[in-house]
Amino acid sequence: MSVTDPVDVLRRFNRGYTQRVGALEESFLGLGMPLGTARLLYEIGVEPGTTRSLRARLGLDSGYLSRLLRRLEDDGLVALGPDPVDRRRRRVALTDAGRRTWDELERRSAERAHRLVDPLTERQRARLSAALAEADLLVRAATVDLETMEPTTPLARRAVAAYLTEVGTRIGGAGTFDVEAELAADAGRLAPPHGAFVVATSAGAPVACGGVQALAGDGAEIKRMWVDDAWRGAGLGSRLLRRLEELARELGHAVVHLDTNAVLTEAIAMYERAGYRQVERYNDNPHATHFFAKDLA
Repeated sequence: MSVTDPVDVLRRFNRGYTQRVGALEESFLGLGMPLGTARLLYEIGVEPGTTRSLRARLGLDSGYLSRLLRRLEDDGLVALGPDPVDRRRRRVALTDAGRRTWDELERRSAERAHRLVDPLTERQRARLSAALAEADLLVRAATVDLETMEPTTPLARRAVAAYLTEVGTRIGGAGTFDVEAELAADAGRLAPPHGAFVVATSAGAPVACGGVQALAGDGAEIKRMWVDDAWRGAGLGSRLLRRLEELARELGHAVVHLDTNAVLTEAIAMYERAGYRQVERYNDNPHATHFFAKDLA
């Protein structure tokens, strides 16, 4: 087994870590429930939601989730009822007994973590914190799903609204974009057969997005490139950009264009690393200051 191969390193870490945090114990942290049940209880306490949102956030099979919820409900720890927004869905929340169990779970989890790091020096703790934060970001980035979808779906609209809010704030302040008008425009230009839209999701939430549209004449244009701040530095933007280039090829284009603003320095750097060359203005976007193109052959 290689000490440097990332797969071997990850597997070795998983074996040691699951043992030390009590994941192998039949009663996780002595609470009388296995890890899966305790993890679900914790998630409900952090953010109550529908069974659908819980399934997306935890990546659980619907049948397995139902069994876990049934156990928690039988133990009087959670209550299920119709969602007031959509009564076809079931909403899950902690009961008073569930909240007390959640508090005890939080206390014991913190105690276990303290026991793990107490023997370390301050310098070692700082190294551990930095290493785990980096590992957490990269593992989450590796498990992000890139899904091509209609720009009118709720998930796509959430992603574009986040993009418009961030870019608007950075280049001109709140209110720079008419969000509803922009979303309406996307419905036609970023949808088949002339375009495509991609959303990157993690735990059921959008963390990045981007689209491709056909240009008048020749070529395609990449639009709405956005990566959530919390995901910067994990290579997600480059991965998304490659996917959008693939879609442009599939749509029959040999050249792809994009525009951006001078204040978005990290985006400009990424485009240049990806082989984009600066070109003359090719559109009338009043918010764009820099224009790029790349041959896809």
